[in-house]
Amino acid sequence: MEFLNDALLGKPLWMWGAFLGIVAVLLAFDLGVLHRKTREVGIHESLALSAGYIAIALAFGSWVWLELGAESGREYLTGFIVEKTLAMDNVFIISLIFTYFAIPLRYQHRVLFWGILGVIVLRAIMIGLGAALVSSFGWVLYLFALFLIATGIKMLWMGNAMPDISQNPLLKLFRRIMPITHELHGERFTVKLPDSKTGKQVRHATPLLVALALIEFVDLIFAVDSVPAIFTITTDPYIVYTSNIFAILGLRALYFALAAVIHRFQYLKQALALVLVFIGSKIFIADLLGWEKFPASLSLGITLGLIAAGIAVSLYKTRKMTS
Repeated sequence: MEFLNDALLGKPLWMWGAFLGIVAVLLAFDLGVLHRKTREVGIHESLALSAGYIAIALAFGSWVWLELGAESGREYLTGFIVEKTLAMDNVFIISLIFTYFAIPLRYQHRVLFWGILGVIVLRAIMIGLGAALVSSFGWVLYLFALFLIATGIKMLWMGNAMPDISQNPLLKLFRRIMPITHELHGERFTVKLPDSKTGKQVRHATPLLVALALIEFVDLIFAVDSVPAIFTITTDPYIVYTSNIFAILGLRALYFALAAVIHRFQYLKQALALVLVFIGSKIFIADLLGWEKFPASLSLGITLGLIAAGIAVSLYKTRKMTS
């Protein structure tokens, strides 16, 4: 069993195995026990599941703190909070996709569940590439930082503008390569139907499959922001990946409650924009002040403060709105 101590991206195999084992158990319990049958997920269940995921993520962070040290623990917690908050902004887009394709609540969990499997693989690839770049070319961190600052400024400039789903390039490509049904066929992603011209049975995509593809595409775009953000917090691939995945796992559970009240968080995007600008600026501030690294505790405090302020202002400004 000594091979379990062999290093993979700077950490023993048993540490990676323990994390992936926890994720596998959570997903199996979710699909095989909690949602074995197709049904709607209520707000109370959504909040309870999300609280459970957050508790597990924080417990894992406590273990990281004890096993790898206080600095790694603070970096994990900062990364988790940043990723969680950035992912909340993704709820706006996911809600638009489900609305555009008229996906009923009882089928949305199925799409999100299979979507998370794609996210786990996609993030592993992107984080692996990011770690290789940072390891070989240290100056890449400065490019990441400048990209985050530019992205934050762009978010502030655009405000709460929402994209037009009908003009999404992936949707246009999908329509060219595969016919899409106008209606759902239960929880199926594809179905064979007669071709309108030849009468032969042809495989069609249902709106569920197209919604899944678009959600994966959105996460790819979203990862372009979030992966550089976490690498400017820590360059440890283990901390980067674990904080990313735990944040996203919990967001999927929280989606059903968050989507119902997302209109109350009108100023969250501006807070996220400031968080990105701050995270991108850290490396330059540290160089200017002669610090070896921006203090993790200070980074955590400022990040929490910006997010809390954004949520507080949003709730105050929208206090007269009804859900």
